[in-house]
Amino acid sequence: MTERASPHCRADYAHFRAITTRWMDNDAYCHVNNAVYYSFFDTAVCQYLIETGFLNVRQSQVIGLVAETKCRYFKEIAYPSIVHAGLRIGRQGRTSITYEIGLFRDDEDEACAQGYFVHVYVDRASNRPVPLPERLKSVIVPLHVRGHTVAA
Repeated sequence: MTERASPHCRADYAHFRAITTRWMDNDAYCHVNNAVYYSFFDTAVCQYLIETGFLNVRQSQVIGLVAETKCRYFKEIAYPSIVHAGLRIGRQGRTSITYEIGLFRDDEDEACAQGYFVHVYVDRASNRPVPLPERLKSVIVPLHVRGHTVAA
């Protein structure tokens, strides 16, 4: 049996995106539904790529498609809260990047949830994997956390 992961702290992440929860994010159990956490992940990654000028969702020739995701939940988030999505690079391959995300509620230092998105970068027209563009490699440099290594 594997040991349960511990929640990360804010210092484990290189970049943060504040995301306001919405009334509709709460489910029948009065907390943010588990599926919404993946929306937070997607928002953190895509907004970073848009703001750094790499991604134009309508025109970019190279786009990232989600190949794998995972989320571990530690404690609930509920409306009204501000989610601070911490972002870092877990692994950078030839055609893919693993973006790791930690979700922090309001001003808390310990993650409520953490996980990752693996994006495989493809040519938009052919949908075939392509090597990571130099521009993408340059915009993710600030997301590398010194001393952070990801187990394979």
